[in-house]
Amino acid sequence: MAVSGWGPPRVDGFILTERLGSGTYATVYKAYAKVRSGCSLVSVAEEQARNRRMKDTREVVAIKCVAKKSLNKASVENLLTEIEILKGIRHPNIVQLKDFQWDSDNIYLVMEFCAGGDLSCFIHTRRILTEKVARVFMQQLASALQFLHERNISHLDLKPQNILLSTLEKPHLKLADFGFAQHMSPWDEKHVLRGSPLYMAPEMVCQQQYDARVDLWSVGVILYEALFGQPPFASRSFTELEEKIRSNRVVKLPLRPPLSRDCRDLLQRLLERDPGRRISFQDFFAHPWVDLEHMPSGESLAQATALVVQAVKKDEDGDAAAALALYCKALDFFVPALHYEVDAQRKEAIKAKVRQYVSRAEELKAIVSSSSRALLRQGASAQDLLREMARDKPRLLAALEVASAARAKEEAGEDQDALDLYQHSLGELLLLLAGEPPGRRRELLHTEVQNLMARAEYVKEQVKMRECRWEAETMDKEGLSESVRSSCTLQ
Repeated sequence: MAVSGWGPPRVDGFILTERLGSGTYATVYKAYAKVRSGCSLVSVAEEQARNRRMKDTREVVAIKCVAKKSLNKASVENLLTEIEILKGIRHPNIVQLKDFQWDSDNIYLVMEFCAGGDLSCFIHTRRILTEKVARVFMQQLASALQFLHERNISHLDLKPQNILLSTLEKPHLKLADFGFAQHMSPWDEKHVLRGSPLYMAPEMVCQQQYDARVDLWSVGVILYEALFGQPPFASRSFTELEEKIRSNRVVKLPLRPPLSRDCRDLLQRLLERDPGRRISFQDFFAHPWVDLEHMPSGESLAQATALVVQAVKKDEDGDAAAALALYCKALDFFVPALHYEVDAQRKEAIKAKVRQYVSRAEELKAIVSSSSRALLRQGASAQDLLREMARDKPRLLAALEVASAARAKEEAGEDQDALDLYQHSLGELLLLLAGEPPGRRRELLHTEVQNLMARAEYVKEQVKMRECRWEAETMDKEGLSESVRSSCTLQ
């Protein structure tokens, strides 16, 4: 059993060393697993000396010590819920509960040790994170939240201080501190205030009635802080903070640093004050900026390889457009496979394959682009007729003008601008098509929408291929570990 004293408490099977942090109810210590001598003739002093000598080779853990006398009924329930939830969880982005013990004074949670500190320190040391680094962390956080959401678990205290990093050299995010976590179905409503005011959703503060969507607001605040250096409601006093939370003003995003369109879209949808209009969990997990499908994993290489096999078959059959599309999709998985791979030889082999497939994709692009330009010209007469029939529909005419601008950008090789314009025009035209009565104009509009969707998909593939090529070239020049490390160095 453990015995409390002036120093760290004594816990069976562990040597507690430095204090890592403390809160209202608990103190966390770094600890080492003891070496069992297996012989009763070895003295306590000898065993302690052996433990000191073998300290660097033994398992390191973090032990959360909770003083029983500091617990009221609610905090006891929270602690039991935390133990119950963590006992059944095994996920690479959630801190693992290895064991728990108790004695007359304390309860001890033996946790996975994270040497990189917490995300709050990581952000503040660097002032802000680049969008690329923030995206890697957001993918990992989203993966952990998806795992929890599938089990109807809400964290309810998401903040940078509760997100740990495995190491500083190659940081890997670990969600921690489930002291406020609850089993909650998406439609469950709670009334007890939980969490930290800076990261607390407005409906929790203003109405004290909320559901699982409060976690999505907290994710938005964390992402905002990572990108801009401070949370959106940073204040000098609690009164000022409360006023900002209770306000109906839309959360404005700073113009600097510049962010991608997808990143800004996700932030604005996460930081929607009205939970009914806030992005849903499923849309969050599927959002193109989060892109969980292409998160680096052990399956990335197998997924890339399967797509390449299909691409080669289409290539051999002479279907250049289908082969190009499949090569582009394969490259989407090869890049995360490179991020995931740690063996230097295997990484070099993957890079060589990426260069080979990018080269072939470029050749196919030239073939497809030639026929693509011909198709653009062929559709011009139908587009002119539709524009003529839209003279009494200003909104339809405006959407068609945007589509024309998108085609001009595509022909000029400005793929990203073309894609943005295609998507904008399609958003309008799909709405107009739904309300268009049967007739010749509806037929032409339906054909135009189909053509624009095909153009947008084609341009999207070109944008992705260029991004994949750039990623592969960056890794080839610098090496993956150096690339990640340089992205994470001090600003």
